[in-house]
Amino acid sequence: MKKVIGLLGIAIVGGMMTLGGYKLFFDQPTVIERTIQSPIPTIQSNFTNALDTNTDANALDFTIAAEKTVNSVVHVKNTAVKSGISSWNDLFNGPRKYEQVGTGSGVIVSSDGYIVTNNHVIDNATDLEITLNNRKKYKAELIGTDQKNDIALLKIDADEKLPYIPFADSDNAKIGEWVLAVGNPYNLNSTVTAGIISAKGRDLQGNSNVDAFIQTDAAVNPGNSGGALVNTRGELIGINTAISSRTGSYVGYSFAVPSNIAKKIIDDILEFGSVQEAILGISVDIRDTSISGVKIGSLDSESEARKSGLQQGDVIKMINNVKITKFSELTGQLTAKRPGEFVDVTVDREGRSLTKKVKLSKRDIFTSNSFGWQLKNLTKKELKKFDIRGGAKIYATSSRDEENSLKDFVITKINDKKVSNASEAVRILDQVRKSRYSIVIEMINLDGEKERFRFR
Repeated sequence: MKKVIGLLGIAIVGGMMTLGGYKLFFDQPTVIERTIQSPIPTIQSNFTNALDTNTDANALDFTIAAEKTVNSVVHVKNTAVKSGISSWNDLFNGPRKYEQVGTGSGVIVSSDGYIVTNNHVIDNATDLEITLNNRKKYKAELIGTDQKNDIALLKIDADEKLPYIPFADSDNAKIGEWVLAVGNPYNLNSTVTAGIISAKGRDLQGNSNVDAFIQTDAAVNPGNSGGALVNTRGELIGINTAISSRTGSYVGYSFAVPSNIAKKIIDDILEFGSVQEAILGISVDIRDTSISGVKIGSLDSESEARKSGLQQGDVIKMINNVKITKFSELTGQLTAKRPGEFVDVTVDREGRSLTKKVKLSKRDIFTSNSFGWQLKNLTKKELKKFDIRGGAKIYATSSRDEENSLKDFVITKINDKKVSNASEAVRILDQVRKSRYSIVIEMINLDGEKERFRFR
């Protein structure tokens, strides 16, 4: 009997050890992920909601907006021919040419084939191919770009009228409003994701260009760039442009250029061939961060803002009927306007609310972020003085250049390419600096003498 009990005890202990070892090495906990649909509150939209506000939240239906837009968003293929040295053979026989292919999305905005996308989607392209949702392919022509706001306009010649997405007024878009992002992430054709507008007038840290983004939590991934952000009526309220991510994939935040800015840029390109930038003619005082609004630091001596009665110290609270609480919201409003337009500027002046009608001026100072220079177009008098047809004057430099300041020097050539104006000079400077090649700039100094400067 004792033997039986002993054997039974050994068996039990052995079994427990076996079970413990299995648990330790093999039997890891199984994690079951569940998505629980919680009720979604009804949001009062800026328009008559396409959704029945009395229905259950689980019955939200975006099919109408998706059907209206999915055939108007295209796949953009960018082929760039580059050259480089990758072997000893290339070193002796010359650089080898190779193709680099990039992809993104675009939005058809007219039935005759105009397509808006991001500038970074088509940058440096030697060939552009558009694929419609029905798989038809077309060669695209680049009509114009605006690098600063990351917008480009393309054109295809189709043998039929194309479906397009109408523009909505992005100023009327509300935080909390439902939106859809339509695009081609990871080359997956015609993908639709849903979310809400999380913020407006967003200024991304480290982004030197657009500073009036619409922020949304609709999933946007690589390949979505240039795609559509639409409301529940299927109207375009933004062009998806960027994500905030450490991994390169969507982690909850995405950003779009507002439709009002995109439409204004397109209209400018079609009418003038380039973007017409409007300014108030003021500088901003950013020292007091507790102020809700934008404080005027100074006014240009001949600006329309001064003529209209605006004063130093005024705090801008509204442009037309749009509330202004920070600088990015002000620049967003101005970017969507043209020089010569009138805007109602409401300011707080020592506790009093005043509204002044201001005629917007044309911007004549352009900033090279690569060099930290502010460049200005030359006057007719200056062109005659230096006996040149074009150029750009260095209006201001960064603090690091104070010892060897080039202020008031006139740029005439960059890498032996003649410069016609300040806007062109900035574009060439930033483009060449991005390529990491050395830059040779020919300038006229304060004594009227020509000098050449090499920057590495």
